[in-house]
Amino acid sequence: MLVFIDESGDPGFKVSKGSSPAFVLALVAFSDRAVSLEVQAAIDAVSKQLRVFPEFKFSKSRPEIRDAFFDAVLPFDFCIRAIAVQKERIQSGYLRSNKEAFYSFFVKSMLKFDNGLLKDARIVIDGSGERVFKQELSSYLRRHTEKGAIRSVRFSDSRNDRLVQLADMCTGAIARSYRDNRDDADRWRQMIKAKIEDVWDFR
Repeated sequence: MLVFIDESGDPGFKVSKGSSPAFVLALVAFSDRAVSLEVQAAIDAVSKQLRVFPEFKFSKSRPEIRDAFFDAVLPFDFCIRAIAVQKERIQSGYLRSNKEAFYSFFVKSMLKFDNGLLKDARIVIDGSGERVFKQELSSYLRRHTEKGAIRSVRFSDSRNDRLVQLADMCTGAIARSYRDNRDDADRWRQMIKAKIEDVWDFR
């Protein structure tokens, strides 16, 4: 199994100074590696067709780009799970003051409560952060998930990884649905609805 993870928003709590009010993590999972390669090819093709370089990012894409991207990938077999965090509900002082702990806790929570999805999974996370943090997160995830759920954890630069870009686009679509100040807030979440197994609204 292949699993790709990305986030939308940030782990900061200074909303009045620009931090996002919500934080969303999502994973995209493939049970068949051959299908993942087909999706990469489909994304490559739509990238060339629309002249989108070097990568697809939901936050930087026009509506018609988002539409074309999802139209290209939806015929393939993959699933999406996500966790959405309204930061105002977080009471833990530790999570509010430690960005790395906040991020690690919610990645772990999403993977741990996976409803039996993960089996010998190769986890790929959008690559950011210091090397030591990446090593610590990898160890942390193995300690806090079911035995046999995770085979490996690695980090990948989204500019060079079409399936991390897929995770970004799906995460962005779900995150946007929480922005009630937008008329089209739910538009792209509805597009990918059939692929979404669960969105956990953390409380």
